[in-house]
Amino acid sequence: MTFVEAEIASQPACWRRAAELASTRAKALPAHGERIAVVGCGTSYYMAQAYASLRESNGLGETDAFAASEFPFSRRYDRVVALTRSGTTTEVLELLARLHGTTPTVVVTAVPSAEVRAVSDDIVELAFADEESVVQTRFATTAFTLFRAHLGLHTDAVVTDAETALSEPLPEGLIEATQLSFLGRGWTVGLANEAALKMKEASLAWTESYPAMEYRHGPISIATDTTATWMFGPAPDGLAEQLRATGARWVESGLDPLADLIRVQRLAVARATASGLDPDRPRHLTRSVVLAEGA
Repeated sequence: MTFVEAEIASQPACWRRAAELASTRAKALPAHGERIAVVGCGTSYYMAQAYASLRESNGLGETDAFAASEFPFSRRYDRVVALTRSGTTTEVLELLARLHGTTPTVVVTAVPSAEVRAVSDDIVELAFADEESVVQTRFATTAFTLFRAHLGLHTDAVVTDAETALSEPLPEGLIEATQLSFLGRGWTVGLANEAALKMKEASLAWTESYPAMEYRHGPISIATDTTATWMFGPAPDGLAEQLRATGARWVESGLDPLADLIRVQRLAVARATASGLDPDRPRHLTRSVVLAEGA
């Protein structure tokens, strides 16, 4: 078993711990009504997107999400939340350093490094969700569960669905698909973005991601009988029928969308294995992106 397979399998247990932690560390996380920004890089950025949409759509406060390298310093926030698995990501540390002393910050990380401690006001540690694999799986979903539970939107049913996602067979025909598109609506757009990234990282697959209705405005033209389109959560009326008419495979699930992401993680590993790739060590990638000074 690869590291990433073991880490994928551990997610239900990690989510239970994150839900408990959300209550004990509630004061470290944004209060309802605060205007906040959430930042990260790669997978962490897409989890930030999902959290931001979920929080704001439930009336819990204005929430923006940014790639750490693209943060708009002209805007003012009550608090900035940063996601960094390693605690050493260059763009996140640089952003926190610029905000230090002017805007309250909290970092959610698996590794509370000396560097991140020096530039943040508070840290929520998820060491139990740290990973050996370069490819992020359980840290990302555990951080999102922490946020979701803090918002009062996590239930035990989500964990049950995660267990189902680990045990049920994957949809047929997806290992052979020549292209995969992932779609979401609202907070699941961030999950769709993460699903596409996961497939690219682990298996070098040609993947794309879109808000569900935007898929109809052009990208559906690439759908054929060798491609697949995966929907996170309920699809807009008529979209599934339009997609099936192209001959492409349509994939959807009654599982909670976060649990459904586990199925994509499993698919990414399965495709990597089928192609003779190492899903723990994708080419050109490292566990943490640390840019050399002056780069």
